[in-house]
Amino acid sequence: MLRIAPSNTQVWVRAMTAAAICLLCAGCSKEAGEKEPVVPVQVTTAEKKTIEQLVSTAAVLFPLAQSAIVPKISAPVKTFYVNRGSTVREGQLLAVLENKDLTAATEDTKGSYDQALATYEISTASDLPLEIQKSELDVQAAKKLLDAQQKIYDSRQELFQQGALPRKELDQSGVDLTQARNQYEMAQKHLDALLAIGKQNTMKSAAGQLESAKGKYMGAEAQLSYSEIRSPINGVIAERPLYPGEMATTGAPLLTVMDISQVIARAHIPQPEAAMLKIGAKADITAPGEEEPVHGRVTVISPALDPNSTTVEIWVSANNPQRHLKPGTSVRLTILAQTVPDAVVIPAPSLLTAEDGKTSAMLAGDDGRAHQKEVKVGLREGDEVQILEGIQAGERVVTSGAYGLPDKAKIKVEEPSTPAEKPATEKSDAGARE
Repeated sequence: MLRIAPSNTQVWVRAMTAAAICLLCAGCSKEAGEKEPVVPVQVTTAEKKTIEQLVSTAAVLFPLAQSAIVPKISAPVKTFYVNRGSTVREGQLLAVLENKDLTAATEDTKGSYDQALATYEISTASDLPLEIQKSELDVQAAKKLLDAQQKIYDSRQELFQQGALPRKELDQSGVDLTQARNQYEMAQKHLDALLAIGKQNTMKSAAGQLESAKGKYMGAEAQLSYSEIRSPINGVIAERPLYPGEMATTGAPLLTVMDISQVIARAHIPQPEAAMLKIGAKADITAPGEEEPVHGRVTVISPALDPNSTTVEIWVSANNPQRHLKPGTSVRLTILAQTVPDAVVIPAPSLLTAEDGKTSAMLAGDDGRAHQKEVKVGLREGDEVQILEGIQAGERVVTSGAYGLPDKAKIKVEEPSTPAEKPATEKSDAGARE
C-alpha cells in the first residue's frame, strides 16, 4: 500500500488542531491540577541598525540629448561621412547634398555684391556729382561778376564825386551791382541745397544698392550652407536611413544623433511615494543583462500630476561612459527616499495585527512566558521593520510560533531548525501518485 506524503496545508491544519488540543488540555489540566503546557517558539533580538526607505519602480531609459536632423532643402545625398554608431562632435560635417545650382547662385550674387560695393566706394570717395560741380562753377562766376561790378561802382562813384561823371551813369552802375549780388546769392543757395540734400540722397542710393546686393549674397550663402549637414550636439549616430544618391526631403530626418554619455531613467510613481523624494536623492538603475546596478541621482520631480494616470513623473540621471545602457531599455529604479540611523529593527513577520487594526508583537520574557506588546511601526526595508514605540533594543521577539499564542503563555525557546533533506522515497511516492 502506497504512503501519501502530507501537503503543507495538511501540516498546518494538524498544527492548528494540536495547538487547540493543547489549549483545551491546558484548561482541563488546570482544573485537574495538571502541569501547564509549554509552547515551543523561536525568537530574535531587537537590534539597532540603519534602516532605509526605498522606492522601487519600473522606468524607461532616454538619452541625455537627441537631435533628429531634418534638411532644410530637398536634394539627393552626395556624400555621407558617418555611419551608424559613429562618434561625432558638435559642428562636425556629417553629410553633403547635391549643391551645384546653389554654388552657381552664390557666385552670381557675390558678383552683384562686389559691383555694388565698388559703386558705393566710388560714390563716397569721388568729387561732387556733375550737378554740384556745375553749381560750384555758377557760384564762382557769379562771385567774379559781383567783384567786377563792385569795382566799377567804386570807380564811378569816385569820378562822380570829382564831377567827372554824370549822376545817371553812377545810378546805372549801382543797379548792375545789385543784380550781380542777387545772382551770386541765388547761386550760393542753390549750391548749399545740393550739398545738403543731393549728396545725401546720392549716398543713400549707393548704400541701399549695396545692402540689397549683400542681402541677396547672404541668402544664397545660407542656401548653400543648408546642403552641408552638421551635428548640433556631441554624441553618436543612432539612425541613418538613406544611402548616397537617395533623395533627402525636408519632411524626414536624414540623421539622428544621440548623446548617451549620460542616460535619464523616466518613471511614474504614486504621489505618496513621490512626496518622500528629493532632488539629488541617490538611486540605482538595474538594467537587464547588467550584473551591477548603475548609480545615479534624482534630477527632476514633476510639480504636477499626470492627468491620465494621476502619478508623478521623476527623472534619474546616471553617467554612461561605456555606453552599456541603451536608450529605450526598460529598467528597474531603486531610489533612496529616507535613511534612519540607530533604528530599533525586528523581522516584519513578527508583527501581529488585531481585528481592531492595532499592531503588536510577542516578547519572550525572562520569566519564560510570552508577553504581548502593542507597537508603533515606522519604515520597512525588505523583511525588516522599524519599531518606533513598544520595543527596546536587546529585547527578544518571538518570530515563529507567535500566531494564536495567548498572552503570558509559557514558552520554550528553540533554535531554528535547518531544512531537512527530502526523503529518498518522496520522489518514488510522487511518481507512484502520478
